[in-house]
This record gives sequence, structure tokens and C-alpha cells, in this order.
Amino acid sequence: MTISAALHAGSDPYVPRHGDPSFEVLHYDLSLAYKVEGNRLDGDATLSCRVLEETDTLHLDLHGLHAHKVFVDGRPHRFTHLRQRIALKLPATAGQELTVRVKYSGKPGQLTTRALGAAGWEELEDGVIVAAQPHGAPTWFPCNDRPDDKATYAITFSAPPDYTVAVSGELQGTRRKGNAVIWSYEQTAPMSTYLATVQIGRYRQLEQSGAPVPVRTLAPQQLREAELEGSFSLQPAMLAFYARLFGDYPFPSYTAVITDDDLEIPLESQGLSTFGSNFVGTGWDSVRLIAHELSHQWFGNSVTLARWQDIWLHEGFACYCEWLWAEESGVSTVQAEVDAHHAKLVELPQDDLELADPGPDLMFDDRVYKRGALAVHALRLHLGDQRFFALVTSWLATHRGGSVTTQMFLEHVRDQADADAAELLTPWLFETALPPCPVPASAR
Repeated sequence: MTISAALHAGSDPYVPRHGDPSFEVLHYDLSLAYKVEGNRLDGDATLSCRVLEETDTLHLDLHGLHAHKVFVDGRPHRFTHLRQRIALKLPATAGQELTVRVKYSGKPGQLTTRALGAAGWEELEDGVIVAAQPHGAPTWFPCNDRPDDKATYAITFSAPPDYTVAVSGELQGTRRKGNAVIWSYEQTAPMSTYLATVQIGRYRQLEQSGAPVPVRTLAPQQLREAELEGSFSLQPAMLAFYARLFGDYPFPSYTAVITDDDLEIPLESQGLSTFGSNFVGTGWDSVRLIAHELSHQWFGNSVTLARWQDIWLHEGFACYCEWLWAEESGVSTVQAEVDAHHAKLVELPQDDLELADPGPDLMFDDRVYKRGALAVHALRLHLGDQRFFALVTSWLATHRGGSVTTQMFLEHVRDQADADAAELLTPWLFETALPPCPVPASAR
């Protein structure tokens, strides 16, 4: 299947009833106002769109919020808003460009499904986080919620003056208006809807030096800077290390937000990752997750899956980056991590998991992460360090800002290495039986 066919064959079966393949959004202009007291969001969204195939209806995703008015090319337009989908009846031809403006409001909340769980807008004790992967973006703005539909963003966000607003983009400035502060952000690198985020809390900003781009941590007011030593203080060194291995960091800056609340898991967004206070600590379980989320800026945010079934391209590489940092920092070696995690996988059932298509119920299963990382190591051992890191760097450079599939990765391996290297990955990706532990030739 060609990349065009893969991207526009229809709704992603892992996240059904999301996204419309008949058009793409080039740019989102979001003007948002939030009242923490009462959890009230008022939004005005303008989407610059391009039609990809002839259609008589365009669909936008918007969950749990009420669309009041819709305009197409500046004119009021009739619409329906049912089952989290806004439908616009209009004749549209391939190549046509149009703007769609939606005025909406309501009390945002998470979107929950049986297979995927909860994602999107979440109230904290005193603030908000948005963790949208994979289906939560429509909980706070109308969008074409497909991971392959990457766009640029301009976001202004009004919030009470004693709160900090962090958005996945670069801060352009703030200004006071009445009893609120308006924060203005721009994201000029193409971004998938699920990677767009907003974090609201009573934070203080800590600047960190030692990286090729600005690195900052937003922490609760009462959290002492000394408490970040040995964990979040390592971020500049991690970023510089990954940049040496994989090429330039793909965005202008990196931000870690530490919420006052405990969170079950951390999650990356574009140029920004979110952690609960329970991840502050010097233990390896905290440090590895900080390294994991940072590495996603290359693997997942700059180069992003086109279909959710290819999640291993994000999580396998990010898990492997944990092991690379373990070796770089003297905690362990990559091979020791490989040996240990392969041994754990041997004890687990495998017949329900195909790495290249795990299904929505298992797409975030830990076996996807670890088996994906083992496949990456098998490829590294086959190629040797010089060829392996050159291949990965060229993969990231070739597809920077774009959308990819497993087949595209295998084609890149064939082109940059050899057919044997691509064939080596077949049992890891397309067979359920766990291949033998990848070990250096000298140890066989």
C-alpha cells in the first residue's frame, strides 16, 4: 500500500469514529478562555483546511462541549453535532481550501472508551492537565483527530492571573486583560492533534542549562529546586546525549511540567512532557521515565505514526533510549537491560500479541514497549553501531515533521542497510512467537 493510501484509507480502526480522511487541517487558530472555578471553557477555533478528496460532508471531532455557531469561509453554516462529531454539509472538491470557524463552550472532561481508557482534559485538585493520547484532543478543541493530520497552531489562552498556562508551543507573550492573563503560544512545527496540550497550575519556572536548546521545568510552588537534583536536573544532559546520537533536537525548546497531584503515568506532548509529583526522585524508575518521555520528542513527536497500529515505532525506540541512558549514566548496560527484559518476556504469554498490529486493547501493553526495544537492539547488533545510528539518524531526518508506518521503516532499512536487516525484523514484528534474545556475536 502506498503511503497516500495508508493515510487516507479511512478512519483508524484503533480509534473509530475519529478523524475525517477527506480533508486535512493546515493550521489551527485557537482562542480559549478558562475559568478554574466551575471548570468552564469558552473557545473560538478557526481551522484552515484543504480538501483531499471530493466529498459532500466534512466532519470535525468535538466531545463533551457545545458548538454554538459554525462559519465556513466567513459565512454562517448549518451543522449537526451528534455523538462527538460536527457534520458540515457542503460540496467540496479535491484541492479546495477553506476555513471553518467553530464557537463553542462547556465543561470539558475526559473521553473514555472501553479499549483505550480515559484521555483528554482532566481537572486536578487545583488546575488542569491535558493528556490526549490517543483520542483525547476533541475534549478541548474541534479538530480532525487523525495522527497523520499534522498542522501548525496558534493558541491564545486566558486564565486567572495566579495560574501558569503551558502549551505545546513557544510562548510569544502574556498580557493582562481584566481579571485574567492571556497567554499566547505558537507551534510552527507540524503537530498531530493528540500531541497538542495545555497545562494549567500554580507553577514556578526553573530554567536549566547544558542543552543545545532551552530546557525548563515547571514545578509546584512548594517543590524545592534541590528535590529535582538527580532526576529532572538530568534533562539537559539527556537531551544533549540524544542529540549526539540521533541528530538535532527537533523543536525550539523542551519543558517538563510537574503537577502537584500524583499521576499514574507521565506522558509526552510536542516539546513538553507531564509528570506527577510522584515521579520526583532519584530512583531509576523515575529517571528512566524522564529519559523515555524526552526521547519521544524524536520518536513520536517529530516523526509520528500514521496509524495507531504502528505504536511500536514510538514506544520501542523510547524504551530503548531508556537503556541507552542507563549505559551512558553508568546505571547499567544496554545488553544487561536486554537480557533482563527478554527473560521477563519469556515468562509472559506471547500468542495474543503481534508487535506491528497489537490491537487497541494491547497498544499500550508493556510487551509492546519491551519487545519493540529488543527488536531495535537486534537491528543494532546486526548492523553494528556506526551503521545503526547512521540509519536511525537518517530515518529521523528524512521524515522530520512527517507521518510514518512500519512498512516505511522497513523500506528505509532495506535502502540504507540491506534486505537481510529488514528480514531480521520480520519475526519481531509480524510473528507472535518471541525470537531468541539478541546478543553480540562474541557471546553466541
